[in-house]
Amino acid sequence: MAQISYYTEEGLKKLKDELHEMKTVQRPMISNQIAEARDKGDLSENAEYDAAKEAQGILEMKIAKMEEIIANARVIDDSAIDNSKVFILSKVKIKNIQNGMMMEYTLVAENEADLKEKKISVESPIGRGLLGKQAGEIADIQTPAGVVKFEIIEISR
Repeated sequence: MAQISYYTEEGLKKLKDELHEMKTVQRPMISNQIAEARDKGDLSENAEYDAAKEAQGILEMKIAKMEEIIANARVIDDSAIDNSKVFILSKVKIKNIQNGMMMEYTLVAENEADLKEKKISVESPIGRGLLGKQAGEIADIQTPAGVVKFEIIEISR
């Protein structure tokens, strides 16, 4: 049974674009490499041919995996998100109780996480610790350095 994954429309479009690029750009490029290597003669001692065939196998595995992910992807309707608690796609402003540092993150699906854009996965320790909490609550989050307490200041979309 395949695992259902949740994405924003933007995240799912990015996956579909990546799959399209693999099929329309990378696949023909590898086919051309195989054809060129085959034209060079004896395949039993042709390292270029072997490398191109291996690259083709790896690409086909990636394409199959990406097709499975897309087939089991569901788009999250952010208009139905309740801002009283932290859920996926919630923008959460938190304060580290120990040092007073304020941070703001958007909780997203695992594949869409990007720390530079302040998007963290709901599967990450911080994401898991914040899920289901309300503004004003304290979340005890297990980190490699020990338990860190975060106060949830604000939840928005």
